[in-house]
This record gives sequence, C-alpha cells and structure tokens, in this order.
Amino acid sequence: MYIDKENFEAWMERIMERFDLIHRALERMNKQRNMLEGERLYDNQDVCQLLNVSKRTLQRYRSSGELPYNTIYHKTYYKESDLYAFIRVHFEKQDVKKNNNN
Repeated sequence: MYIDKENFEAWMERIMERFDLIHRALERMNKQRNMLEGERLYDNQDVCQLLNVSKRTLQRYRSSGELPYNTIYHKTYYKESDLYAFIRVHFEKQDVKKNNNN
C-alpha cells in the first residue's frame, strides 16, 4: 500500500495534535494533585488502596501515632514521605517476624 507524501503529512499532523491535546490534559491533571510544601498529599481512600487496608485499620494507625497525618478543612491527608517511612518500618517488622519464625 502506498501513501503519498501529502496524506502522510496530514495524518502525522493529526497525530501530533492529538499528542498535544493529551499532553495538556495530563498537565492539568498533574496540577490538580493535592500538595503541601511541595510534597504530594494522599487522602484516606488513596492510602487505603495503597496499603490494602480498611478505613478502620487506617484509623488505628493514626490513633496509635504510627502514621502521621494532617487535617485540612475536616479532611485527613498524609504526606508522601510519611507514607514511605511508614511502609519501610512495617516491612522491616515483617522481615524480623519472618526471620524469627524460621
């Protein structure tokens, strides 16, 4: 199948326009993320999905002081760095338990 140069360039132009449209949409979505002091914030739903825990378990982590959080306009948020630190600590605890059982 042969495509002449004009048709090819027209198709490429349409494809590039579509890429530009997608790029702008992604930039808008990125700007809508919740941020505090340049750090991404996660809400309860995000954290429950990330840790694969229930809302009640998440509440227990907050209440015990294991997982730091911020409340903004009656909504709870978690800093990305706090979540990573929490995950690291809990993975270390799991590794210790596994090693003790072996």
